[in-house]
Amino acid sequence: MKKTIITVVGKDSVGIIAKVCTYLADNQINILDISQTIVQGYFNMMMIVEENNCTKEFKVYAGELEKLGEEIGVSIRVQHEEIFNQMHRI
Repeated sequence: MKKTIITVVGKDSVGIIAKVCTYLADNQINILDISQTIVQGYFNMMMIVEENNCTKEFKVYAGELEKLGEEIGVSIRVQHEEIFNQMHRI
């Protein structure tokens, strides 16, 4: 199973979770785990997803999610689990 880490950060507004989750569902990307919080008006969400049924290449859907983030006023980063783990290793 290929796991991917998606982070979403920005000023809180209505519909952030709905828009991101709708994109994922439309592209057969399954959410395995999700955590979100709002701190002093700033939205932060981290998702672990699996892309086994997605027909798009990683680079394509990662770019589309980044563009979606720009449209809704947040930063969306998409990383393969292995890369995320290496970057956050102490």
